[in-house]
Amino acid sequence: MATYNPPPRIELPPRPELIAALKQGFLLGSAVLVLMLPPDGTGLHRARFFAGPALRAPVAVQAGGPRFADFRGEAASAEARHIADWVADSGDNRRLPYVILDKRNARVFVFDAQGVLLGATPVLLGAAAGDDSVVGIGNRAIADVRPEERTTPAGRFDAEPGRNASGEDVLWVDYNAAVSMHRVRAIEPSERRLERLASPTAADNRISYGCINVPVRFYEDVVRTTFARSRGVVYVLPEVKPLGQVFASYDVAQKHGRAKAGALQLRPVTAPRA
Repeated sequence: MATYNPPPRIELPPRPELIAALKQGFLLGSAVLVLMLPPDGTGLHRARFFAGPALRAPVAVQAGGPRFADFRGEAASAEARHIADWVADSGDNRRLPYVILDKRNARVFVFDAQGVLLGATPVLLGAAAGDDSVVGIGNRAIADVRPEERTTPAGRFDAEPGRNASGEDVLWVDYNAAVSMHRVRAIEPSERRLERLASPTAADNRISYGCINVPVRFYEDVVRTTFARSRGVVYVLPEVKPLGQVFASYDVAQKHGRAKAGALQLRPVTAPRA
């Protein structure tokens, strides 16, 4: 007959500490739940798919004048606005929906073909800082990718919907380097991917092998909806190289000889986040 071994006794913290821990756990759990809610929002109020205040109505564009990307009130860095405006004015996106990925701030912006924002969200990125992919990295097994090689490459990429090796639908950003935008996967608890997405800082959003992880709801409501039947363009801003070394962009307001109300000045390139 097998010997019964009682389970180990669990010592609970004193009551004040226990209550504080429960409150903290509830708040963190609520933030994680928002990221993991299914797109139908069954039984719960349907949250908006972007992070931040409600988007305002799109701005009307005058024919023949300069074209600026319409962020619809969403906060964004000067670099992200600069590239988004240049794309809208130059037509570099070839009338396709496009994405601006701000690596330094771990944030992505999805625009329609006319440069109107469809949604924005925090993202998880490659664990290593850098703007280039190692040659041939897309042909390696994931276990063979060294920590310093886990970068999200910067540049302009022709993106298209497809499926990865597991059959999951993704948006391929750089197919040869095996870099895609996909739903966040909370497979390894120690990585705390959901908690990283829910945190208010971008300092802990570097965890992936190079792919761009977005909240499940955002992928369903914005990414898959926008790119289900259409290719697009993804602009990944550099974090090490100067912006002008990666994109042949221009300042829209200066080119057209007029000022943009509330325009932000482009900041000098600074060191990448730790």
